[in-house]
Amino acid sequence: MVICGVELTGSDAVICILAHDRGQFSLPDNKVRKLSLRKDHGRTDLLQFQKDFDALLTEYGVTRVVIRERMQKGKFAGGAISFKLEATIQLIDRPDLDVRLVSPAQIKSALAAHPLPVPFSETGLKAFQETAFTVAYVGHVAS
Repeated sequence: MVICGVELTGSDAVICILAHDRGQFSLPDNKVRKLSLRKDHGRTDLLQFQKDFDALLTEYGVTRVVIRERMQKGKFAGGAISFKLEATIQLIDRPDLDVRLVSPAQIKSALAAHPLPVPFSETGLKAFQETAFTVAYVGHVAS
């Protein structure tokens, strides 16, 4: 199974693709670390973002997308644009694609039950991808 972990920040979708095969995790060689929505944030730009995201998923054979849920209210609430991106990803029209949201509490619980098998620093990913990596991992162990 190949999962794409997503952290939505502002108008960016930070991603990490994580494969799991016969008990082994691997990080497919992927040059795309984030996809960004253009400045206009209109219908055309949202559709282009969706098309680009779907093309990336197809290229790597992703069958599940796991998005870190953002709070709707309060100090750490997500911005309006990130909720547009979330909806755009959820509305990708492919029958073989499973899109899920995981809350910070679910992430914490899953990591307590199934700690990361390697320290993040050994993955070779960029520091800003850590949350997306963790979300992808939780998407595997909490399925």
